[in-house]
Amino acid sequence: MTTAKKTASTSAAATSAATEVGKQIDYLARALKAPRIREAAARLGDQARDAGWSHEEYLAAVLDREVAARDASGAQLRTRAAGFGTTKTIEDFVFDHQPGLKRDIIAHLATGTFLAKAENVVLLGPPGTGKTHLAIGLGIKATQAGHRVLFATATDWVTRLQAAHDAGRLADELARLRRYGLLIVDEVGYIPFEQDAANLFFQLVSSRYEHASLILTSNLPFARWGDVFGDQVVAAAMIDRVVHHAEVITLKGSSHRLRNTGIDTLPSARAENTAH
Repeated sequence: MTTAKKTASTSAAATSAATEVGKQIDYLARALKAPRIREAAARLGDQARDAGWSHEEYLAAVLDREVAARDASGAQLRTRAAGFGTTKTIEDFVFDHQPGLKRDIIAHLATGTFLAKAENVVLLGPPGTGKTHLAIGLGIKATQAGHRVLFATATDWVTRLQAAHDAGRLADELARLRRYGLLIVDEVGYIPFEQDAANLFFQLVSSRYEHASLILTSNLPFARWGDVFGDQVVAAAMIDRVVHHAEVITLKGSSHRLRNTGIDTLPSARAENTAH
């Protein structure tokens, strides 16, 4: 056999072997429900050969692609399931609108270490100062870190708990919610609660105390939460549990939504300024 024929025969055999290996990888990837392994194996094969990777290095690189893709996919699913309604990231927050806000505090909260300690975050300030933006941004960071998150307004949370109470499964619902690493309660104080609603909200806060984290936003200082919940004693007990292990951040200034409208301050913000 001539050298040319030997070379052609060897090349054909190598191609056939590579095809068979490719089919086997394809089958194994499907069996493992890991389609990205198949894609990564093919994409990284030539790179591994050219760079002289060891078998272990090649395997680690392929598995790393699969894990990274799964993490990204899982984060997307958790973010959609959280019910944010809109996407607001920490990276998009305009800190220039809040010059008194310490960026290092927000950066530290964005690492999610407060979740591991079952600590809370409270964001206070007038409407339009970025409370909800920061709450959602921290919530998205939590989903990306693997935590389950749920977002709703205070009124919606009470409605949910009232439905569970009426169905005789409030304890089960509170236990189920404790399995979420983070609950975000937006707009505490926008609408006053009746006594039954206030008691339900208190049970939500109590059930998570030192078990799992809360992020709360409110346009009112703590001194006025008694007006919201209709009971100074309930409000005091709730605040005590919320702030015991919490980062409390107060935002100031006028609403960013009113920029370029000719309106300087909202009525609630004027009331707060007058009170102080």
